[in-house]
Amino acid sequence: MQLSKSVVLVGMMGAGKTTVGARLAEHLQVPFFDTDHEIEKIQQLPVAQIFEQKGETYFREQERMTLRRILSISPCIIATGGGIFMAENNRYLIAQEAISIYLSAELSLLYERIQDDDTVRPLLMTADPKFTLQKLYHERVPCYATADLTIPVDSILTVQATVDLILDRMTAAYPMMFCRS
Repeated sequence: MQLSKSVVLVGMMGAGKTTVGARLAEHLQVPFFDTDHEIEKIQQLPVAQIFEQKGETYFREQERMTLRRILSISPCIIATGGGIFMAENNRYLIAQEAISIYLSAELSLLYERIQDDDTVRPLLMTADPKFTLQKLYHERVPCYATADLTIPVDSILTVQATVDLILDRMTAAYPMMFCRS
């Protein structure tokens, strides 16, 4: 089977979008893109430095342009930064060009995952990163919940089990997304 439409993974930082997305793309034998990594390649700067030197507004514009460019490469799997789905124009673009999947995780799991992660997350560079994460979580979850599919991820699911669950749900909800080769 071949994928006939792109899949965009959305959700909070630490939900596993990049890890799951890479495995899903490998399984489906389609290209994989991570919007943050693509922006870093183009800007030749880490996301944290882009935020610091050019500001969040500039970064969000880079996200929009990067998303548009990647969605023109169909079909593919795209892992997005946590804020990309918050912009209405990005949600509209994704709805027109792809299937959105929200990787849903409990706040406690997200914090557990990111506190040991050495990735610099600019929005959490605050005096109280746990409080900031909680605030972002409550602001963003209602928006993420508008995605086409929601896949709960938790500490007992392996990456492969999450991929299998995504494939099962996509096949059931969108059988026309898959064409026989």
